[in-house]
Amino acid sequence: MIAAIRIRGTVHVREEAKRTLKMLNLIAPNNLVLLDEKSSNVKMLKKAENYITWGEISAEVLAKIIEKKATLKRGGKISKETLDKYKARSFEELAKKIIDGDIQIKKIGIEIPIRMRPPSKGYGRKGIKKSFSIGGALGYRGEDINELIERML
Repeated sequence: MIAAIRIRGTVHVREEAKRTLKMLNLIAPNNLVLLDEKSSNVKMLKKAENYITWGEISAEVLAKIIEKKATLKRGGKISKETLDKYKARSFEELAKKIIDGDIQIKKIGIEIPIRMRPPSKGYGRKGIKKSFSIGGALGYRGEDINELIERML
């Protein structure tokens, strides 16, 4: 499962990138979406890489997101009744089922995108206009996305 976070705002965005961000449901900065690792999703992420960062999310971090930030479309946080409905004893177990593909996020009714706050200590020393590979914040992060997400919780 891939987690994608929009970093940059909406000013001076190319039209092609704007459409791609809309398709990914990354409407505003600090929004997070969870995507399957399909080739079409990866191609869209690469098309919008000047505005977002992404990587593979771990089950532990996904459990924290579900517990602290996720809201249901019908309102409210995810409760014990929701966990019981999907035969999960804890948020960690629900996160593992989502990552394994046993349960889809749409089926649970989690509102997408998930609104996050800006990361504590910022995005990095070179800011939001450089690639992650040279010390910035944009583009593919791999497993390092988990550390960023934890700072945004």
